[in-house]
Amino acid sequence: MREREADIERHYGAADISARILDALARAGRDPERLERADLAPFDEFHGGGIASTRDLATFAGITPGLRVLDVGSGIGGPARTLAAEFGCTVTGVDLTREFVAAAQMLTARLGMGDACRFVQGSATALPCAAASFDLAWSQNMLMNVADKAAFFAEVARVLVPGGRFAFEAVLAGDGRPLHLPTFWASRPEFNFLVTLDELQALLGGAGLEAVALEDTTAQVIAAGHKRRAAIAAQAEDPAALSIAVIVPQDVGTKMQNALANNEQGRTRTVKAVYRRPA
Repeated sequence: MREREADIERHYGAADISARILDALARAGRDPERLERADLAPFDEFHGGGIASTRDLATFAGITPGLRVLDVGSGIGGPARTLAAEFGCTVTGVDLTREFVAAAQMLTARLGMGDACRFVQGSATALPCAAASFDLAWSQNMLMNVADKAAFFAEVARVLVPGGRFAFEAVLAGDGRPLHLPTFWASRPEFNFLVTLDELQALLGGAGLEAVALEDTTAQVIAAGHKRRAAIAAQAEDPAALSIAVIVPQDVGTKMQNALANNEQGRTRTVKAVYRRPA
């Protein structure tokens, strides 16, 4: 398990992401000493759908001000900062990749949001959090990197207060055919841990979590992917343009095309869902 987690960390965080972000912002004419959330919008919501899907999932989950949120797989902190700034939550982000955690801490401090968001390095299957300490657990497109999903869901149930909710977006296995690789989460098959919807629901139930709502979002993710790919193509002639390539410097076009093809061909599907720990 530790070897797999080390491989995943290398997949996402091999380079100095913080320095790359600051350099990209400076080249794009942003002042790294006077950042605003909008300056980071082209790349800090690393998951498919960007900030629009974060807002949609927050509304779907019925998030209200004052909730204590645990964002598992928090990346460089974009969704956590959105939940804090726009929905009035206090957010703790946990990510396996130390480079992402360092970048999240750096950007959050520069935005003056340190009182609302904090970030720590840790594993989804051994969360560095006390039992019953969060009102809501949150996860966007990270389940495909978790081999032991039963352990992760047990940890979610442990850290939620009774009646607490778990809101997530997930990429799932589709019709069983092999994926087009590389994707954003896996360069090789051994890094890919997709499950079917039936398997996912069984694992969640096995952890004692109860379904509240679930929707298939494949069509919306495909539409968002086409828009993101078109935006990157339009920026190809501008080396200073900000895009997801700031975070994914290698093969971003290929990974984006493969993600679209997998969804369009039925090799993968995506869902959003809310589960709860029984009161």
